[in-house]
This record gives sequence, C-alpha cells and structure tokens, in this order.
Amino acid sequence: MGETADTLLAGRVRLAQADQGYRVSVDAVLLAAAVRIEAGQRALDVGCGVGGATLCLASRVPGAILRGVDQDPQCLERLRRNAAANGFEDQIAIEDADVANGTPSHLRQAFDHVFSNPPYLPAARADTRPRAKAANAANIETVPLSAWLTFMADSVGPCGGLTLIHRADRLEEVLGELSKHAGAIRVIPVWPRAGQPASRVIVTARKEVATPTVLDPGLVLHENDGSFSPAARAILEDGAPLALP
Repeated sequence: MGETADTLLAGRVRLAQADQGYRVSVDAVLLAAAVRIEAGQRALDVGCGVGGATLCLASRVPGAILRGVDQDPQCLERLRRNAAANGFEDQIAIEDADVANGTPSHLRQAFDHVFSNPPYLPAARADTRPRAKAANAANIETVPLSAWLTFMADSVGPCGGLTLIHRADRLEEVLGELSKHAGAIRVIPVWPRAGQPASRVIVTARKEVATPTVLDPGLVLHENDGSFSPAARAILEDGAPLALP
C-alpha cells in the first residue's frame, strides 16, 4: 500500500494518508469545525486515524491541547508525521487506545471536549465483497456505537462537550445512546444540496447538562452546479468554525 500527500483547508494543513482504503473526507473537516474550544483547553479525538479532524482543529485553535487515540499503529505513525509536518508536534499528543477495551483510567474526565468521526457502517450492513470490504475496513464497526459513545463520555469532564459526525440514517441510534450520558443535545443536518435529504448529521452535547434537544438549521454543502456553498466554503477552505445560533 502506498501513500499520498494531500492538503486540507485550502492547503493550510498537509496530510499524508494511505492511497487505498479509508481516506479523509470532508466529514473530518466538518467535525473539527463543530468543536468549540479555546486556547488552553484540552480536547480528545477518539479514533483519530491519520489526524484529519485533529489537524484541522489545531490549525483553527492555536494553543488548544489536543490528543488523538486510535488502535491502528500505521495511522498513528502517519499522524505523528502529519503533526510534525504542520508544526503541531508540541500541540498534539498521540496514544494507542482501542475503544473495545474501554476507557483507560488516565483518560477519564481528563478533557474539556471529546470529538469523533466513528465508523459508520454496522458489520451487518457492510458490503462483504473482498474489494469493497478492503476499501471500507476502517469504516466498518468492530465495536458497537454504544461502546464508542461511552468511551467519549467517560473521557470528558462534567459539563464538557461531546461532538460527533455520523450518517443521518443512524440519528435515532445516536440520540438514544448519547442521551444516556449527556444533554443539551444539538443536531445539525448536513445536506448534499438544498432540497435533498441529509446525508450526515453533526451532533453536539454536554455531559451532565439536562437542557432540551435542539434541531439546528443545518448546512448545505453544494450549490446546484456542484460548487461548494458559501457556508461550506468558509469551513472547508477558510477554516471557519461551524456557525451555530
């Protein structure tokens, strides 16, 4: 397997990643844009991969104290190189951790914010043909979403923030599991184009906060001609945070 040299945020972030299999998409950039932290605060990326979301967040919030955890040693090695290539090696810590094994004691309640782009596909719904399975391996669940969200919630301190991006058709499951740990839930639909069903949802919450769930206006990614909408371009190219009411 080879490697490609890519960029995010219109060249602001350099990214080395595998040339086959799962590759960083706009989802990681959108996830980072939805994380609300300030310099000096601590944030954890669960299942960080090669660091798409972590690197974008480091670029947007200089001084944030970031950590990425993943169980894939090749991804972690690339994240180390990516952090160094972007000058973030002092800002991003990297750790081998498997969600399936539960939350390590030193991570419990250690962060102001925890964010994640978890695997989207339950194993029962994944394409099992060899070529498709190899291409989507990193995006197929090996542990249930409930365990993933428990790991996230265990890692954030009281009143801390949780943010994830997921498939829109799994929103019911996401809300059911997330509500066991947190409140002040906000759902931000992501539409490919205006008038089309949402393909993704960004969901934010706060641990041990009980205010009602809010459905936000959402984000349209593309104009009818296929170009990015102004709001999407501000996030994906200019590095702007996701605008929330």
